[in-house]
Amino acid sequence: MVNVGLTGGIGSGKSEVSRRLAAYGAVVIDSDLIAREVVAVGTPGLAALTAEFGADILAADGSLDRPRLGSLVFADPDKLARLNAIVHPLVGARAAELTKAAGDGAVLVNDVPLLTENKLEKLYDIVVVVDAAPETQLDRLIRLRGMTETDARNRMAAQAARADRLAIADIVIDNDGPMEALEPQLRALWERLTGEAPPPAE
Repeated sequence: MVNVGLTGGIGSGKSEVSRRLAAYGAVVIDSDLIAREVVAVGTPGLAALTAEFGADILAADGSLDRPRLGSLVFADPDKLARLNAIVHPLVGARAAELTKAAGDGAVLVNDVPLLTENKLEKLYDIVVVVDAAPETQLDRLIRLRGMTETDARNRMAAQAARADRLAIADIVIDNDGPMEALEPQLRALWERLTGEAPPPAE
């Protein structure tokens, strides 16, 4: 098994990179998806968040109102730390289960937004950082995700500095340009990880 840690700032395009690696044959463990799973309706995770932050973080259907929670915690480091203390152990336990199930021959790509912040780089054989300039991240968050500029800047500020992410990278994927520039970089990455060329792009 090759155990890859994949990270990048919000709006860097990390999810697109993990999607393409999955198409090549990687087993992707997406921490964001797991984070949603562990706080779904009826889970102990959601109950713990409601106890900590109040019922105002719930939508009308009883699910977590993620934008409302995000606006609450990303402007307040103490509240963000309390959120992380609840969610991170749940995500870690689920990720460990999926890793065990992947099998010895897998290329395992752990899509971990807060890899740098939580100093997790030593857990992986190779750390891949998807990089984009802050102004590119900001534009994508506002234009593609519909965030306000204030929310986008708060979320970016709550993450590690760009220089800190780059400092732990074994491989940097430059995603500051158009999406078509990603493909040759990812093909080269796959060959490095497996010694084999990836399948033709669809």
